[in-house]
Amino acid sequence: MMIRPATQADLPAVAALYEAIFDREDQGPVYTNWQRGTYPTIDTARAALEAGSLHVGEENGVLWGVVTLNGEQLPEYDAIPWTIPADREQVGVIHTLCIHPNAAGQGRGRQMVDYCASTARSQGKTVLRLDTWEGNLPANGLYTTLGFHRAGATEFFFQGFIHEVLNCYEKAL
Repeated sequence: MMIRPATQADLPAVAALYEAIFDREDQGPVYTNWQRGTYPTIDTARAALEAGSLHVGEENGVLWGVVTLNGEQLPEYDAIPWTIPADREQVGVIHTLCIHPNAAGQGRGRQMVDYCASTARSQGKTVLRLDTWEGNLPANGLYTTLGFHRAGATEFFFQGFIHEVLNCYEKAL
């Protein structure tokens, strides 16, 4: 089992992973407020790949997870009362962390977050930040058990089409 930077060859499997999450949510319960065909998509993954920020988890050639790790803080982050001081270039941000439904509950989310922390540290980042939808109970629980502090919540107008309240978390590296 490994987590590594994604390649062009991974894009179809990443898109299939996103679809597997949508298929699972069609059966309930719903833990994301994403929209099939709009976000996340293969184009979302391709943009992150081209930016060098897409990473995948795989075992025996099968992708079980995907995440985008960069320093991009959404404008709404400015409304959050962050408690760990850091200049913008010192902040690593986790986006769109996904675990395939068949791999859920096996500690893979923890592994992916640990990988992100290690990678961000190696890039000179001093703090890791992320946001998750207030209704994503598994993710909200995971981040607190991994030592993240909930810094606040605010309404986001994500991608210009999703109005949502997101909880924002941070952790010193």
